[in-house]
Amino acid sequence: MPIKMDETICRRFLVSGRVQGVSYRAYTRERALQLGLRGFARNLPDGRVEVLACGAEPAIDALGAWLWTGSPASRVQAVGSEPADSADCLDDFSIA
Repeated sequence: MPIKMDETICRRFLVSGRVQGVSYRAYTRERALQLGLRGFARNLPDGRVEVLACGAEPAIDALGAWLWTGSPASRVQAVGSEPADSADCLDDFSIA
């Protein structure tokens, strides 16, 4: 069944490269809020950043493409994604 434009979906992204200590999460939050998304961005102990985003599919796709750019000082090497549970999403987009 095709996803409607207004149907909420959630995706978990794992971003690797030089993405910690370069304002990557702050830039991600700004972009996610511009796209009307909910969720969070947080550093992981292994040096990656986890991004959970919930919202309209086109906005999720736009964020997924943007994650390759990130902050000016970041150097993204890989962006993986998988479906996520909407129960993990917050009411806003936060930095954890």
